[in-house]
Amino acid sequence: MYGTTGNASLNSTCAKHDEFKYPLYSAVFSIVFVVGLITNVVAIYIFTCSLKLRNETTTYMMNLVVSDLLFVFTLPLRVFYFINVDWPFGSMLCKVSASLFHTNMYGSMLFLTCISVDRFLAIVHPFRSRAVRTKRNAKMVCAAVWVLVLSGSLPTGFLLESTTHENATNATFCFENFSSTQWKSHLSKVVIFIETVGFFIPLLLNVGCSVMVLQTLRRPQVVSRGGKLNKKKILRMIIVHLSIFCFCFIPYNVNLVFYALVRTKTLTGCFAESVVRTIFPIALCIAVSNCCFDPIVYYFTSETIQNSIKRKSQTNSKYDVMVSEALQSETAGSSLHFSLRNFKAKVFHSESSV
Repeated sequence: MYGTTGNASLNSTCAKHDEFKYPLYSAVFSIVFVVGLITNVVAIYIFTCSLKLRNETTTYMMNLVVSDLLFVFTLPLRVFYFINVDWPFGSMLCKVSASLFHTNMYGSMLFLTCISVDRFLAIVHPFRSRAVRTKRNAKMVCAAVWVLVLSGSLPTGFLLESTTHENATNATFCFENFSSTQWKSHLSKVVIFIETVGFFIPLLLNVGCSVMVLQTLRRPQVVSRGGKLNKKKILRMIIVHLSIFCFCFIPYNVNLVFYALVRTKTLTGCFAESVVRTIFPIALCIAVSNCCFDPIVYYFTSETIQNSIKRKSQTNSKYDVMVSEALQSETAGSSLHFSLRNFKAKVFHSESSV
């Protein structure tokens, strides 16, 4: 919604050079719809039908899948609009589509943060966190995330008039009609809220948790207990997780701050407007692509998913199945929890039966 400016000019004396955004949006959103739909449907099938082990990590990832799919289902409407530059679906669908965009973006950031914090607790505080890291608590955290995200996205989508009409072309615009008055009175406050709660705090938590996990992995006793193989897996997970988080969300959210400053006339000048208007479509497309990248997080974060795929694609001996089941217990970094293999197997056997 904030990614396009449409017929509401930021500064009437400045020339606009963002006409490229409509074909760009049409192409990128079409690709994201196809790839995001396929990968997330596969992910939700694995979570619901294939996994035998269910824990707090898979709970967070399931909610991330739901957030992605809700947004993916609205993309055909957006593609139609960006191709025709006309919204024939009514004000309600415009409001829903606008709300789900931010529900997905900030929901994805918060659920990715939950996974990062859960991994931090599992590795840095393996014993003390056992009472906290439960499926019940994970479900409560997910419910709180949904309430928080919807409280920021729904007001923006439903309290403001989301469609405007262009008399000259008889076209109806969606996502891009907010005036400077609306920005000053309402949207600037929303930006402060979602940027603080939905972006800056999760960014700090992701970076902070990752740094502390890396410091923990450098300890000799941790390396000898978990093994070099497990250390490499965790390092790979952290790199993939942070790379996707930073690549998808930093460009859009940083530019959103400057966009709000321009729209509220706090930041003036044609050069500033031109830079903001040029970067925003590109940053928005990158942000939307998180629907395609989130399944990569599932794959690298969860050994369970990898082993489920392996079990579906080949028939192994009883010994291979036992090895696969043992690897499943590494989903939440459990190999760093306990040094005794028998005790670790007993703990995760009880978790899988919950």
